Amino acid sequence: MATKARENVTESPQAIFLMGPTASGKTDLAVALWDHLPVELISVDSALVYRGMDVVSAKPDAATLAKAPHRLIDIRDPGESYSVGDFARDARREMDAISATGKIPLLVGGTMLYFRALLDGLAELPPSDPAVRADIEAQAAELGWPAMHQRLAELDPQSAERIHPNHSQRIQRALEVCLTTGKPFSQLLDQQDSSSVQPITDSYQITQLAIAPRDRAVLHQRIENRFETMMADGGLDEVRQLFARGDLHPDLPAIRAVGYRQAWQHLSGELNYDQMVTKAVVATRQLAKRQLTWLRGWQGLNWVYTDTPQGVSLSFDEILQNALKILRNSPIYKGSG
Repeated sequence: MATKARENVTESPQAIFLMGPTASGKTDLAVALWDHLPVELISVDSALVYRGMDVVSAKPDAATLAKAPHRLIDIRDPGESYSVGDFARDARREMDAISATGKIPLLVGGTMLYFRALLDGLAELPPSDPAVRADIEAQAAELGWPAMHQRLAELDPQSAERIHPNHSQRIQRALEVCLTTGKPFSQLLDQQDSSSVQPITDSYQITQLAIAPRDRAVLHQRIENRFETMMADGGLDEVRQLFARGDLHPDLPAIRAVGYRQAWQHLSGELNYDQMVTKAVVATRQLAKRQLTWLRGWQGLNWVYTDTPQGVSLSFDEILQNALKILRNSPIYKGSG
């Protein structure tokens, strides 16, 4: 293991954000950085917060977590909700705790909304209203989510522009807030008060990394291979155990997660096995596309590519050294060797 020395660090607290599309190699890179830098890891993933959801969520395995623990993993039961506000508050608490020990928080994951909430801050939003939510879901079942997206566009054009017409969870929440408060969801997000999560950049210097292959076809193949491996490693049995509990249902955020949703449909008799695999792979590719769309417009991002412009794959050591070079030229390690 390389010596984890910290030299010429500026006085302001530092943090590293490591993001990227699903199956891009974020976890492997984060653990390798843990070997070289004085960091502690925080997971930024809306599925990894749930206990008992290990295989299909691509949660780091027990050996990896024993070596390099990730905070904010396994902190909720799948029957519970976990909002972006919950994450922003939890992540800020963990960042402060890590910084207090003299180490650097390294936040790693692919839930871009969570990263954005930390960077931009988050206004306190009203709690969920089950009656309003049920009414929205009933209308969506009849009309489809693109129609509900159009309704959101009439109530809150700014939010509708930010949310994809097929992103049911975000459309539902934005509509719910509009209907319960009488105000645009986007307006409430823009308002900050004493109970809000303030932008992390007010008190931390952030170095942002994104890992991905230049060649989209490479990412697509990784996604397909990884899902096949998940199934071979007991992924369907994992979902079967959740299904057998009897208190979970497909409208819960945990069960709506990519891979779990399609496996649930298979166990419910809606899809045969091959249909489940196809739909899960397609949905995961669509997720990766949305993540990359977020990242294309991201400010202050340093790209760590896993291949050359000519499409030649880099070795993991080359990827790691490229990431370390970026970090050593950042405020975290100015002047370090």
